[in-house]
Formats: sequence, structure tokens, C-alpha cells
Amino acid sequence: MSKPKIAVIIGSTRPTRFAEIPAKWIVEKAREHGELDVELVDLRDYPLPFFDEVASNAWAPSQNEVAVAWQKKLAEFDGYIFTVAEYNHSVTGVLKNALDQAYVEWAKKPFGAVGYGGTGGARAVEHLRLIAVELQGVPVRNAVHIGGGDFFKVHPGFGGSGDLSEIEGSIGASAKALLDDIAWWAKATKAARG
Repeated sequence: MSKPKIAVIIGSTRPTRFAEIPAKWIVEKAREHGELDVELVDLRDYPLPFFDEVASNAWAPSQNEVAVAWQKKLAEFDGYIFTVAEYNHSVTGVLKNALDQAYVEWAKKPFGAVGYGGTGGARAVEHLRLIAVELQGVPVRNAVHIGGGDFFKVHPGFGGSGDLSEIEGSIGASAKALLDDIAWWAKATKAARG
């Protein structure tokens, strides 16, 4: 069996976002891990409207061409890792909308997360897991949480370097655990879907 193909989805589109820093870092860690084929997927490349279809694509084909392109892209993957900023105890609005724009493509594939913010994005990551269950995804146990002093140390908006290697001691083991989970579940669900 070929390596599972995993999308690392940048879950924010703001001009001042931090999301691409942990996204690029987890892509690098996944490549070092060796069991996954990873690709960075940026929500900026899919300017989705607010969900306005007649129904989920589980029930009716989507009409918006960007939504259809998004669904086709998602269908290429065997699992997903999201960068998750915490906005008011949840995921970003743009990420929630992107999740709502597909259904069939998420089903029976693992969902992982790299969360960040004051509490390491913990509440947003938990919300993502609940959304994944409803989409018939497989939320994995382990996640990376960049919070507290580590978050401020590396966030360029707070004078940080943007270099996550500075906090490797805090987050490296969680990254390995997340990638081990994603690899195991992606292989298992890929075989089962086949």
C-alpha cells in the first residue's frame, strides 16, 4: 500500500495569521516522520462563499464552482491535519465554513490538529473533534498545542521569531504522537474504504 496522502490545511485566511507557521512546521515534521505523503492546502486558495447550497453534498451536488473545486481537492487525501486558531472557544469562521462545504470527502478519514492560542487552542481543537464526528471523520487523540509563553515566544505579532524549533522541547513529542496517530488511522481507514 502506498503512503497515505495527508492534507495540512491552513485554517485561517487573515492577512496577519500565524497559521502558516505551524502548518509549515508540521509539514516538515511529517516529511521527517516518513510514513506520510503530505501537502499543504491553504484556505486562501479557495475563496468559499458562506455555505448556501440547497443541502450538504451528501444529499445534493454543490453548485458553487469554488465549493466543487474544494471538494475535489479534499477527495485526493486520506486524512487531514488542521492548524486551529481559537476564536471565542471555537475554530475560525472560515474553517467552519470550509468544513461545511463538503461532507462525502471527509468521511472515514482521520482528523488531526495543531492548535494555538492562550490555551493552545484546546477548546477549538475539541470543537473540531466534535465537528469531525458529525462529518463521519475520525478525530485522533493526540494533537499539538502551542499555548501560553511558547505561543508568545514564537508569534511574530508579539515580537517572536516565528521559528518553532525554539519550542521544540515543548511540542516535539506531541507532534510525533499526532503523526503516529494520523499514520495509523489513515492506513486503517484507507484499507477499510478500499
